[in-house]
Amino acid sequence: MITKRVVAKADDGNPIYLITLTAGLFSAEILSLGANLKTLKTPDRNQKVQDIVLGFDNPMDNLVSTTHFGQTVGRFANRIAKATFSLNGKQYDLDKNNGPNNLHSGSGNWGVKNWCVETFEWDGNPGVVLSILGPDGEGGFPNAVNCTVTYLLKSNGELQIEYEALASGPTPLNLTNHSYFNLGGAGSGTILGHEVKLACDRYLEVDEELIPTGKVLPVKGGAFDFTERKPIGRDIEKAGGYDHCFVLEHTPTTKPIDFAWVYEPSSGRTMKVSTTLPAVQMYTGNFLKGVDIGKGGVAYPKHGGVCFETQFYPDSPNHPEFPSCIFDKEKQFKHITIFTFGAK
Repeated sequence: MITKRVVAKADDGNPIYLITLTAGLFSAEILSLGANLKTLKTPDRNQKVQDIVLGFDNPMDNLVSTTHFGQTVGRFANRIAKATFSLNGKQYDLDKNNGPNNLHSGSGNWGVKNWCVETFEWDGNPGVVLSILGPDGEGGFPNAVNCTVTYLLKSNGELQIEYEALASGPTPLNLTNHSYFNLGGAGSGTILGHEVKLACDRYLEVDEELIPTGKVLPVKGGAFDFTERKPIGRDIEKAGGYDHCFVLEHTPTTKPIDFAWVYEPSSGRTMKVSTTLPAVQMYTGNFLKGVDIGKGGVAYPKHGGVCFETQFYPDSPNHPEFPSCIFDKEKQFKHITIFTFGAK
């Protein structure tokens, strides 16, 4: 089932839509503002259905918050050092919105833009396609980009997010979804007891500003080792909080690879994540401070949610040794990430 209604107006007077996708016991609410996953409701082991993603009741709060709750972030997710990069011999200067660095494309972030919307059903499953045009020079990035993001929800608990983008000329592209998950229920406390396993054997070393040093290190035996399932909180202090890029053990091609498994003991909820992208930024809500008032008037505490942002490596435009994130009219950005929910 699909419903669509106007919930606000953008600055240009165009409507902001809320699209609800319902499949069996599962439902997802998608905002046209930011192609945002506002709500995701799944059953626990006792069939109790709860919202498991952090966010706001008022969609306009997304425009003033620095949390990026649920946003489709682009055209380049994560950080670019010193807010600058060179491409084909030309230097491009971006917004400095994270100290001296660029984070999530600064003012050009598509997560705060209003997208066009078209709903559909595929094989009985509800879905929505959201589209946006990023003009040449937006946020300092070169060339125009046409982008679509497709959400498809299935009654078996599978939420697919497919990204497609085509640029008019060479430009960095790195799209992701910035949802904060709490499988115990949004606003139910921290995610430190969530048990996580990652099929990721390496991670990117970062400096004090969370910028990659260029070193790709093995996780084995250290605080970043999630190759065997363990609670997020076990080594989080040793790691200084997780906000790091983990490299998938097996390089995906056109078929999504399962790489993350999450279990929340009290509710029994599970989440599996699959992707065609080469890495994931696992972020444990280190910068939440109990001051962001979320849905239902609940203040989200530090470590109140965990993000699995599938993506290319951060600061890739400044590291030719990293997998290339440069796309153009001959090379389309086309990737998929699948979140599959269950309970045991």
